[in-house]
Amino acid sequence: MGPMSWEIARSTFGFAIQNRLEETTPRPDGRNGPWLGRTGTIATPHGEIRTPAFIPVATAATVKAVLPESMKELGAQALLANAYHLYLRPGHDLLDEAGGLGQFMNWDGPTFTDSGGFQVMSLGSGFKKVINMSTAAAAGTVGDDDVAAGKERLAAVDNDGVTFISHLNGDKHRFTPEISMKVQHGIGADVMFAFDELTTLRNSRGYQEEALERTRLWAMRCIAEHKVLTEARSHRPYQALFGVIQGAQYQDLRRKACQDLGAMDFDGFGIGGALEKENLGTIVGWCAEELPENKPRHLLGISEPNDIFVALEAGADTFDCVSPTRVARTGAVYHPEGRFNITGARFKRDFTPVDADCDCYTCAHYTRAYIHHLFKAKERLAATLASIHNERFTVRLVDRAREAMNNGTYVDYRDQTLGRYYGGNHP
Repeated sequence: MGPMSWEIARSTFGFAIQNRLEETTPRPDGRNGPWLGRTGTIATPHGEIRTPAFIPVATAATVKAVLPESMKELGAQALLANAYHLYLRPGHDLLDEAGGLGQFMNWDGPTFTDSGGFQVMSLGSGFKKVINMSTAAAAGTVGDDDVAAGKERLAAVDNDGVTFISHLNGDKHRFTPEISMKVQHGIGADVMFAFDELTTLRNSRGYQEEALERTRLWAMRCIAEHKVLTEARSHRPYQALFGVIQGAQYQDLRRKACQDLGAMDFDGFGIGGALEKENLGTIVGWCAEELPENKPRHLLGISEPNDIFVALEAGADTFDCVSPTRVARTGAVYHPEGRFNITGARFKRDFTPVDADCDCYTCAHYTRAYIHHLFKAKERLAATLASIHNERFTVRLVDRAREAMNNGTYVDYRDQTLGRYYGGNHP
């Protein structure tokens, strides 16, 4: 690649704002100023993403129990895979040999990978799924003790990177910013994230400051390595690099992180880290106020419908969550009048769809009684049908919110949707 290769390669990725959410009511976070929500389009080498958009999670190059073709049919615009899991199995070199993540999993749309930082620290700290982010759990703890009582810490952070133990077989591994970039370039997603240090609400203010500075320095190293790898890999489509905003629930730290990373040569930004649900909108709003307007913002990991509306009102353009498939595997299905568990006895002879107004494959072809039976019989098809419905419910919820933002009916749509969902009715 020649001297202009960097900018030429980057030209295949871009973000354009289409419309801003203009409301006459006070901002939901109580702050003065215009609402921060917006609609737009993210352009990638594998297609466009109309925002705001929900990005389903395909952790190990698959949305659990659902075909990639089914995800396309239900309206998913992009999928997010996990760099940590793909690094451990089957390996980023294998995905590179296969032609990249999309080619490997037969998905021709845009793809994301997170940096692996969350899993390195959460699974590396002895947790199965998540780190306890609540301040209640932090009562009586100090310093950088982010490990639950009785858990062996399996990850060690230093200024150069993180050494961790594989949750699969106990092997020792090391991630540095450069290794994270090499892994994610091998995986080949359209959007990848800079390597950052995950903190929790158990960490002290002092440790949060140390971690924030480490993340800032790692961000600079990620950009440098990303440029080198992009020029060395001219045979591959350009991969956008997003910086990750940390700072927990401290306004000054969040704003500092946005200012520091916002001045760097990132293509967009991820908002992650420790926060409590009730502070979600406020923290995303701080970031939206500080980050460059012309670059997309991805919120890492939210779930409930009310969280979705809070996030997009605060300025998030895209967001991901494993919840639709995770709860589906336990028999929980989404419905406009609230989530319910289809394994309940009252559904044994219910020959209606999960949601008569849903246009998903599951609701078009199967009844509550049949899906109830599949769960009771422990058939794997149960998870597939429930997951298809839950993913479609979430994708359509956000699609309709985007349409309402564009046509000026957003607040009415939000209030009607949440009123039904949390109204106490039983579907």
